[in-house]
Amino acid sequence: MDFLVLFLFYLASVLMGLVLICVCLKTHSLKGLARGGAQIFSCIIPERLQRAVHGLLHYLFHTRNHTFIVLHLVLQGMVYTEYTWEVFGYCQELDFSLYYLLLPYLLLVVNLFSFTLTCVTNPGVITKANELLFLHVYEFDELMFPKNVRCSTCDLRKPARSKHCSVCNWCVHRFDHHCVWVNNCIGAWNIRYFLIYLLTLTASAATVAIVSTTFLVHLVVMSDLYQETYTDDLGHLHVMDTVFLIQYLFLTFPRIVFMLGFVMVLSFLLGGYLCFALYLAATNQTTNEWYRGDWAWCQHCPLVARPPSAEPQVHRNIHSHGLRSNLQEIFLPAFPCHERKKQE
Repeated sequence: MDFLVLFLFYLASVLMGLVLICVCLKTHSLKGLARGGAQIFSCIIPERLQRAVHGLLHYLFHTRNHTFIVLHLVLQGMVYTEYTWEVFGYCQELDFSLYYLLLPYLLLVVNLFSFTLTCVTNPGVITKANELLFLHVYEFDELMFPKNVRCSTCDLRKPARSKHCSVCNWCVHRFDHHCVWVNNCIGAWNIRYFLIYLLTLTASAATVAIVSTTFLVHLVVMSDLYQETYTDDLGHLHVMDTVFLIQYLFLTFPRIVFMLGFVMVLSFLLGGYLCFALYLAATNQTTNEWYRGDWAWCQHCPLVARPPSAEPQVHRNIHSHGLRSNLQEIFLPAFPCHERKKQE
């Protein structure tokens, strides 16, 4: 059972890491590498298995489904069950501060609330009714977002900073990206909830990791394990080292060590993505705009596919108006009713 828990934890951490990397690093070079990898594996893997895998991946990442929502809640439930069942009880016996131990639960409540809002809130879907209102919210830069462009799928005029989501099959105002973990697009009207969700998820994972690490270190110090000695297979006497301590803790508290490894990996992955998301918020960019801007620092990268005669076009961010204004735009977004009042 312990090895099953370990397998699920680390399989999920790898999966979450791949999803975050796919969101953050959608470059032409990675697409080329993916195509090259697919060609190599096509010579090894049977065609029937390839079709099955392709169908599964298409269902998971290119259609709206609740698979990742269920996976998210199951993993969160497993972590907090283990934390409550073992870590919380042991720490109480060691007279840890109750406020310190209850902090992960407070973060969990805020996280689930913001997670729910991110899932169910309209991200800013553009319709015939609000099309004209959205056209006046942002200025067209004539490079990334030219005027008088219609969406070939929705047959609507595309406001600046909007994009058609192929998964949800609608155009979204200030489109950031489609998040499989919330089964929804991230746009102008739910980006604030998404940032709070991401912040509290990172904080809760880090807090559980810190509490669990503190417990294990406290246990080692109290029992004087680091001062013990052991005899190896050749009969030589050794002072207790870090590797042997970890092995001992692993055999004594396997589930806690499994959970600690998972939340530590998760903390680093989420922490990196959170920094990226906060950078975009502070500079008033979306993931879509950052990707389409082709990364100024990667313009001369030989791995980026570009026609030989094409000169790199430098995209200038015309929507950034200072940190305070940028954050206000995210946490107090303009709604169609506000725009209607302005026009009247």
